[in-house]
Amino acid sequence: MNQLLRTSLLTIGALFPIVNPLGNAPIFLSLTRGFTSQDRQVLARKIALNGFVLLVVSILVGTHILRFFGISLPVVQVGGGIVVIANGWSLLGADDEDADADAARPSLRRVDLSQKAFYPLTLPLTVGPGSISVAIAVGANWAGLKLTNWPAAASAIIGPAAIAVAIYLSYRFAGAIARLLGATAMNALIRLSSFILLCIGVQIFWNGFSVLLRAALMP
Repeated sequence: MNQLLRTSLLTIGALFPIVNPLGNAPIFLSLTRGFTSQDRQVLARKIALNGFVLLVVSILVGTHILRFFGISLPVVQVGGGIVVIANGWSLLGADDEDADADAARPSLRRVDLSQKAFYPLTLPLTVGPGSISVAIAVGANWAGLKLTNWPAAASAIIGPAAIAVAIYLSYRFAGAIARLLGATAMNALIRLSSFILLCIGVQIFWNGFSVLLRAALMP
């Protein structure tokens, strides 16, 4: 039981800072501006479920998937970093007046919500290349993970489940937090979060690019 608790806390501690559901809540609000509270509640539930599945798959079979396609982890970081940079830049330069113009948007169909829940709200906003690479690294540290190693296998479920609960709660009550802070403070928080997202994308890109660069320059 002690090993289960230790490995679960290790998984949560590695993933929570990079997933950062609290920090992503203002961006979630920005991308769902004009949506009804019911739509946001459905999106929060779907994003949490999508994030849980992505993290579990990345931990358990991420290294095998990359090996099958012949893709290295630094390449994933470079490609994913570019996607995160693009999303952060677009959010940072978004026009507030244009975003407010669709405030009366009607409730969306479930198929539209499902599509938006996965991209861009789950990937790359919530569980992006940084989170996936960390999850793959956690799984790689458990080399030869088997069902007989039940603490590691169980923590691969418990850790992402705890992260998914945090995602749901952060996104579910993001609107209430925004009303509490007010429009001006929330807009400033969205801009700050967008800039941080841009910086995270640059860091993810550099982490992968520096590894590739060193490999290319080595004799």
